[in-house]
Amino acid sequence: MEKYFNIRYEFDKAVVQERIAEQVETAEAGYICVADANILQQVHNDLGYREVVDGAMFSICDSSWVPIFVKRLYGVKHEHYCGSMIFKDIIEMRRYRQFFMGTSTEVLTALKKNLVEMDPAIENMTFYELPFCKVEEFDYSAIAEMVNRDNPDIIWVALGAPKQEIFMSKLNPYLKRGVQIAVGAAFKFYSGLEEKRAPAWMRRMHLEFVYRIWAEPKKQWARCKQIICTLPGIIREEKSTRSVR
Repeated sequence: MEKYFNIRYEFDKAVVQERIAEQVETAEAGYICVADANILQQVHNDLGYREVVDGAMFSICDSSWVPIFVKRLYGVKHEHYCGSMIFKDIIEMRRYRQFFMGTSTEVLTALKKNLVEMDPAIENMTFYELPFCKVEEFDYSAIAEMVNRDNPDIIWVALGAPKQEIFMSKLNPYLKRGVQIAVGAAFKFYSGLEEKRAPAWMRRMHLEFVYRIWAEPKKQWARCKQIICTLPGIIREEKSTRSVR
C-alpha cells in the first residue's frame, strides 16, 4: 500500500484480493474505495471527505492517469485497477456470498440476470434498491439489520461518488461483518441497459474520460472541468510532500 495525493492506494491486484479474503475471514466489517479522478479532486478539496476515504481499508486506483503522474514524479510504475475490473474478478471467483445495493430496480433486475450467467449461485443473493435520498437521510441501522441477516461476505454499493463512500463509512459501524466496495457505474455496465465502458483502444490511450463525456456530456463535462481546474493544486501539493518522503 502506498500513499499518493492523500489517498492510500493498493495497486497490486493480488494483494487487493488477498486483503479482501483476509477481511472476510476475520469476520469484521470494512470498506474499500474505488478512487477515480473525481474522488481525487474531492479528497483534495474536502478534508471531511478525505477522512472518509482514509478510513477505508485502502483504495484501488480507478484512474489510468494517476499511475502516469506517479511515474513522472517518483519513477515508480503502477497499473490502475478500476471498479468494473474488480467487480468482474470477484464475480468470476464464485467464492463469496454477495449483496448488491444501489441504483434502480430496473438496473438491478438486468444486472442479476447477467451475473447469474457468470455465477448461478447469484440467483439466491440479494439485490436491493436504496431509497433516493440525501446521504445523511438513510436509515443506516435498518439497512444494516437487513444486510446482517443476509450475512454476505462482499457488499457492493453503487451510488456514485462522493455519496457512496460517505454511505459506506456511515453504514460500516452497524455491520457485523463483510467488505463493502463502492463500484460506481459497474452495475450499469454489467446490466447491459445503460452505460458502457469505452472501447479497449481508448482505455489503452487513457482516453476513457473522453468517451464518458461523449456518453453523458452534461454530467461528465462539468465533472471534467472541475477535475482539470483542481489538478494543478493536486500536483503542487504532492510535489511539496515529495521531499519529506
